[in-house]
Amino acid sequence: MCIYFLSVCWMQTQAQDEYKYIPQSKELYNVIAHMDSVYFNAYNNCDMQTQARIYSDSIEFYHDKTGLTTSKQALLDAIKDNICGKVKRELVPGSIEVYPIAGFGAVEIGLHRFINHAEGDSRSKPDKFIVVWKQKGDQWQITRVISLH
Repeated sequence: MCIYFLSVCWMQTQAQDEYKYIPQSKELYNVIAHMDSVYFNAYNNCDMQTQARIYSDSIEFYHDKTGLTTSKQALLDAIKDNICGKVKRELVPGSIEVYPIAGFGAVEIGLHRFINHAEGDSRSKPDKFIVVWKQKGDQWQITRVISLH
């Protein structure tokens, strides 16, 4: 009896501690998920013009391995030189979370992996990313990125 009671209490506590993301705004979630798709379609297809349009001139790109990049042109050059035709990004399905930032835009948090074509199409483990999106009218731009590997 005592063991049964403890296991039921443990299961109830575990259920209460489980995390399930529910968007505050389904509309905002859909917009940011769409923008993620637009950006990474450009990234995967080396569409530098679309990437340049989506990145803010005041971009801050924090990469855990290569550090901070604050030059939009340097970031675009690095993507062109190191990513184009070599690496493809895949979003981990269901991993995106979107939170509004009042008077500014939104923050996107998710998981993605990369396929390295130069290494026999090897897939990375899923890695976390954080993107801060700024809204100007009906346009969205990436102002900050934190990329963790």
